[in-house]
Amino acid sequence: MPPTDHHGSFLNRISIRRNQITNMDVNHEQELEELELFQKHVTDRFMQLLQQNQTQETTETRAQAQSQLLSISWFQKLLDTYLCCESEFKAVLIINRDASCFSKAPLDRLLPDHLDRTVKALDICNAITHGIELVRHWSRLAQIAVDALEQRPIVEGHVRRAKRALNTLLTSMMVDEKENSQLVGKSAERMWSIGRRGAAGPTTVNHNQKFMTRSFSTCVSKSWSASKQIQAMSTNLVAPRGGEPTGLALPVYIMSSILVFVMWTLVAAVPSPERAGLGAHFQLPRNLTWAHPVIGLQDKIGEEWKKKEKKGTAGLLVEIQVIEKVASSLVEFADGFEFPVGDEKADEVAGQVAELADICRKMEDGLGPLQLQVRELFHRMVRSRAEVLDVMDQVGKINTSVLY
Repeated sequence: MPPTDHHGSFLNRISIRRNQITNMDVNHEQELEELELFQKHVTDRFMQLLQQNQTQETTETRAQAQSQLLSISWFQKLLDTYLCCESEFKAVLIINRDASCFSKAPLDRLLPDHLDRTVKALDICNAITHGIELVRHWSRLAQIAVDALEQRPIVEGHVRRAKRALNTLLTSMMVDEKENSQLVGKSAERMWSIGRRGAAGPTTVNHNQKFMTRSFSTCVSKSWSASKQIQAMSTNLVAPRGGEPTGLALPVYIMSSILVFVMWTLVAAVPSPERAGLGAHFQLPRNLTWAHPVIGLQDKIGEEWKKKEKKGTAGLLVEIQVIEKVASSLVEFADGFEFPVGDEKADEVAGQVAELADICRKMEDGLGPLQLQVRELFHRMVRSRAEVLDVMDQVGKINTSVLY
């Protein structure tokens, strides 16, 4: 080959290599930008939830501020926040991504761990839907008492009817959570379980299929513990080190962390089997910017949990706390009832009945949509897992193909 031809060929190879490096640099910069944007959005969304509560604390009493933090409406916003983060995470993880990176360290370890946490979260969603159904039952009992005590004049028959309903309500709040869960389990299963009709997506996922089996469960077993489930989800949840934060390891860690936080919060608020020691299970590193608002919320909820856990509680949901407080007071009134009721006592009881009626309305309006959100969360996690498993399965087939 003449020298000029050799020289031209060499320059062509250098030019191609430079173009490849430039494209790699552009892709790397784009990836860093996407990851930074994802972290910023997670930070902003959870900061919004935290700042909303802090604003309430400066303008209202602490009890009212706590009501804002743990009310049904707040949990609706929390689930909306998580679903937004989950959609963006899936886009960062899959769209325009070289799937071969899923089989390389550290994703080959982190992704299966994250998918396993998702399976555990599906069990928690099942338990939470049963718990919400139980809370709706409590609301109906409270409404019976409201209807009876709104009658004028209040006579002994009205008081007896209200007392029976309120005693049933308070007894249900105090009994073992597993018994309550079994009580409402059948109706909740009929309404919310996805059954075995294949909502989980692709079924041919070879060795990854074991991660999908429990996602079809319609209810939790008698030995199931919400507290142990949260503990299992937080196992091996470690922040990336070294060069990993610049890659996909960081968004996987972020998504796993906020998944555990959301499940932990739901378990603390809604009646679930075996929640003892819940406050000690989950900690986030305080040196990460995106984690600051999550830790702020966690600290506030953790304080409330530790106070309520010592006394025993049916859940931190504000509406539950109000029903329990007002119901106890009205039972005391019923125990000492004498006809006719004095004007002062009648006004006091009327105020308590009005408060209970207001909470019943809020629960009637809010619990159905909240249950639907938990159901949407369940199905979203099933679909997302199926999509990730499908990509991992394709990578596995490529890696095991015969080379000629």
